[in-house]
Amino acid sequence: MIQIKRAYEKTNTNDGYRILVDRMWPRGMSKEKEHLDLWLKDIAPSNELRKWFNHEPDKFPVFKEKYKTELKSGDAKIAFQTLLKIIKEYPVVTMIYSAKDEVHNNAIVLKEIIEKMN
Repeated sequence: MIQIKRAYEKTNTNDGYRILVDRMWPRGMSKEKEHLDLWLKDIAPSNELRKWFNHEPDKFPVFKEKYKTELKSGDAKIAFQTLLKIIKEYPVVTMIYSAKDEVHNNAIVLKEIIEKMN
């Protein structure tokens, strides 16, 4: 099972393997509070794409396509393959993100891609 959760939500025993999927550490959060198993920085959108998107909902469809393209090469591709291995190994994986928008963010895109693969 794949879940997504904001970094600012309380951790839960049902979270399973917790992976931060952002390039930047969540503002104001400590490593102890997050209880992360892995920080997979390279799976996050590039700084250029992140800044261009700027969490503007109307840009989300284009952001999604550009992000999917980024995941097909370089360090992002390696990080995505790492994520897929973890998902096969653990019954529950929770991808952690820090964006305020719970509908338009990279964790949503990752979850959608993985669910379409299965």
